[in-house]
Amino acid sequence: MKNSLDSAALNTAVEDVHRAGMPGLFAEVRDGDQVWRGAAGVADVATGHPVTAGMRHRVGSITKPFTAAAVLQQVDCGLIELDAPVGRYLPELVPGERGEAITVRMLLNHTSGLAEYLPYAYPSLKAFPDLANTRPESLEDHRFTRFDPVELIAMGVAAPPVGVPGGLPGVYSNTNYLLLGRLLEQVTGTTAEQYITRNVIERAGLRDTRFPDGPYVGGPHSQLYEAWFGMIDPPRDHSVYDMSWVGPAASLISTVADLNCFLGRLLAGEIVSPSSLAQMRRTVPVVSQEGRTIDYGLGLHPMEGPGQGTFWGHGGTVWGGGALAMTRADGKRQMAVAVNMQRWNRLDSAGKPQPHPIDGALANLYRVAMYG
Repeated sequence: MKNSLDSAALNTAVEDVHRAGMPGLFAEVRDGDQVWRGAAGVADVATGHPVTAGMRHRVGSITKPFTAAAVLQQVDCGLIELDAPVGRYLPELVPGERGEAITVRMLLNHTSGLAEYLPYAYPSLKAFPDLANTRPESLEDHRFTRFDPVELIAMGVAAPPVGVPGGLPGVYSNTNYLLLGRLLEQVTGTTAEQYITRNVIERAGLRDTRFPDGPYVGGPHSQLYEAWFGMIDPPRDHSVYDMSWVGPAASLISTVADLNCFLGRLLAGEIVSPSSLAQMRRTVPVVSQEGRTIDYGLGLHPMEGPGQGTFWGHGGTVWGGGALAMTRADGKRQMAVAVNMQRWNRLDSAGKPQPHPIDGALANLYRVAMYG
């Protein structure tokens, strides 16, 4: 494994993603004590204001490792049992036999069989994952909607199940992590967001990571351009958005530096106990929202390059924004990348996303960042 950062190669790789069609992106890569930060493109296509590597960003489902770590802290304290039925804690939200069959672990690793609530909360997405028969109107309709998490959970619980509890492969579902947020509230006596802020974000020493208290990002940030598979043309800014639609599943605001810091400290055993960290890294096959089967642990998933060791982390998307943060198991090599456009792939005649030059350019950036 190389133990150095090739700044020229990283600069070129970031610029290539911008040239391929991404309005703007920024990243931080660490190797031991060496740190590279870079950015390319614009934060605002109308003004041409450039992106910078220190910008705050909606990081989507990278929130899940934070929420999972908070739950594992409560496991360490003995207030939550990983393999206890969720019905023991939240009988009113997952009642009856399902509540007895679904465990806390199954929520964390997406093997609960609970469906995704999103197509039920956003009517124009009802046909998801049949992308050709979705429409983006609901994204605009719900820009300032304040969702009740209990109502969102009820949508997911009432929907036809996507599997049996504990069945493999699991199916990725934000319903699981909204339930984990309510579980944290139940056992800590405070909101999930407050608990995670005090016991995960502050414990990791993160200065620019927070849950939103309104629809605005605040501080230096990029606009976020949603294309919805070519149905929003030109892509429209969705950076101003009420994030109650995902809460403790995907609403965090952070920076690439903070994401690397968090994962580094998590994998170093500074956030949860060694036994809980080992549980987080026990994986099962899970079908992602993109329809790919991936290995997934408890809020973490691995990526591996030939002979390069295993990286652990998470990706995330929101309307218009995306991020990926991965840290090598030994903690020495780290990568966090943020992009300001989502769902750039147009659909072919079969309704499948077509390849786009951004895809290959991003994959190359990840390779250079992780493996040198």
